[in-house]
Amino acid sequence: MAHRLGVLDGDGIGPEIVPAAAQVLDAALAAAGAEPVEWVPLPVGAAAIETHGSALPDVTVETLDKLDGWLLGPHDSASYPAEHRARLNPSGFLRKHFDLFANIRPARAFEGTPALVPGLDLVVMRENTEGFYADRSTYKGTGEFMPTKDVAIAMGIFTRPAIERIARQACELALRRSRHLTIVHKANVLRTTTGFFLEICREVAADYPQLHVDDFHIDAMTVHLVRHGADFDVLVTENMFGDILSDLTGELAGSLGIAPSINASHDRAMAQAAHGSAPDIAGRGLANPTAMIASGAMLLDWLGATEAANLVNQALRKTIAGGVRTSDLGGTASTSGFAEAVIGALA
Repeated sequence: MAHRLGVLDGDGIGPEIVPAAAQVLDAALAAAGAEPVEWVPLPVGAAAIETHGSALPDVTVETLDKLDGWLLGPHDSASYPAEHRARLNPSGFLRKHFDLFANIRPARAFEGTPALVPGLDLVVMRENTEGFYADRSTYKGTGEFMPTKDVAIAMGIFTRPAIERIARQACELALRRSRHLTIVHKANVLRTTTGFFLEICREVAADYPQLHVDDFHIDAMTVHLVRHGADFDVLVTENMFGDILSDLTGELAGSLGIAPSINASHDRAMAQAAHGSAPDIAGRGLANPTAMIASGAMLLDWLGATEAANLVNQALRKTIAGGVRTSDLGGTASTSGFAEAVIGALA
């Protein structure tokens, strides 16, 4: 089935890595004999502020509502004018607006790269709509407020329905992998909130007797990942913990430049690399497009184009193992040169 997918370049290195990813996905679909994607370019980020007066114009959100999914490049919201920084950033708004509750972030070391944890191959399953990220945990407003000029408060929200659905997604994923689920929490201190998260995850996991289930406090988990990260498979955790852990696991695998992700609900998904916009190298052809390409492959797989997704992942591994790498992985390839090599590996 042909799909209409949005393509939102974003800021910084986004206009380099997002088109590179789209080109690789097009080539993979053709190699798999699948229907081509119809790409729908949409304004977002600093460029959209210039042309539409908003980092995320209404026309973008309205169009995305009619699409099957999209590629979202990184945004540099910290550099936006003050009135735009005060709003939800584009990524946070889209996750909240479309209820993209599952942020799925794999971390896998590539052969021949300087991984800090060789053999690392795990997935962080991050609850994406509430928890300790107050910018998306309330129906209206941000969940942050100041009752006086000297006091700032942020609410952490944990609800049974949200925890149950992310826990079930994590269990289903673990069943397809190595059948090992790890719940990450801080129930020894945050007993009512993350203790609730732990309790409900255990309840859901009881429906999956095939799984080995364990749990760790968030602080201990960081140590275990550094020391023996290859022993883990699927980690499920709340929003902020998942954000922090997935950055850690991406770097342990070799570089944030290879860390992909998708944000998914039951009926749509957004592919988004886990890294930021890297404005210091923007426009220089130095950015590693691997994470964006691999995020696109995750989107293809989510859409059912599994053969094309597998071809992308195989071509990425073949390219990197063959010595074609960007500078963050110790190579000399440019952004476009790396993408061309991946397309060549597809053939």
